[in-house]
Amino acid sequence: MTLESAIRSGLVHVAALYRFAPVADPAALRDALVERCRERGILGTLIVAGEGLNGTVAGTRGALDDLVGFIRALDGFGRLDVKWSTSAEPPFHRLKVRLKSEIVTMGVPGIDPNSTAGTYVAPRDWNALIADPETVVIDTRNAYETKLGSFERAIDPRTGSFRDFPAWAAARRDEFAGRRVAMFCTGGIRCEKATAFMKRLGVEEVFHLEGGILSYLEEVPAAESLWRGECFVFDERVSVGHGLEGGEAELCRACRHPLTLAERAGPAYVEGISCPHCAGTRSEADRARYAERHRQVRLARARGRPSPMGRRA
Repeated sequence: MTLESAIRSGLVHVAALYRFAPVADPAALRDALVERCRERGILGTLIVAGEGLNGTVAGTRGALDDLVGFIRALDGFGRLDVKWSTSAEPPFHRLKVRLKSEIVTMGVPGIDPNSTAGTYVAPRDWNALIADPETVVIDTRNAYETKLGSFERAIDPRTGSFRDFPAWAAARRDEFAGRRVAMFCTGGIRCEKATAFMKRLGVEEVFHLEGGILSYLEEVPAAESLWRGECFVFDERVSVGHGLEGGEAELCRACRHPLTLAERAGPAYVEGISCPHCAGTRSEADRARYAERHRQVRLARARGRPSPMGRRA
């Protein structure tokens, strides 16, 4: 099956993956990944750094299995973490494989998740941990993500980016010292560094949700769940719920902020042009450009063609 036939059948496979492992030549790995993904029609984003690999990609199951096999054959990547889901439409419009200094940017040198991260807690055991009133539960994601949903009793740091988390945690070191701390994020990767940083602060009893929110929503039935709302994801699905089914959130195409149903019902929301987070901040020229882009998207959909969003000219 090709990616085009997968799109027509409404069954595009999605793989969210990461692994902290030393990469001797990140540029060479980047080039190898670009070639392999292009040959197999894989779309999405991969980030390569000296500390490992991170990303989410979409395509046919066979193409993604081949990519995962290639990565797991690399030295140190045999335990590559992969979370699978499906989408009725392509969640990405192009392929991006980027070189960065970190695969998840925290901005704190010397953090080694392979040696100092917290203790994993399986999704099935997570409820018992966070339901205990003696456990401090921390959502390590950013404010635009947490607004769509989170676990009961979770503390929201209201960070603008993951770079803000170390300062937030350090300012509360005395509050967390000597206590049991449970941390979680979307797919598990941010918690690898967040829990390692917390242990650097001297907090010893630190746990994190294995596989992140995505694994929890996939494995724990809704009737037993302590999750409330939807989980933001970094692709065109925008959010997912239990069973990793697509959620109700949508992106503002002007500022890329995720929007709830209530926000889209307000007067500041104009599809493809503005939302409550950016209304009044864009020039008339910008609004005209957004309106034309939105018109092209609607025309493509009406003609049964791929969306031009995100495509290079």
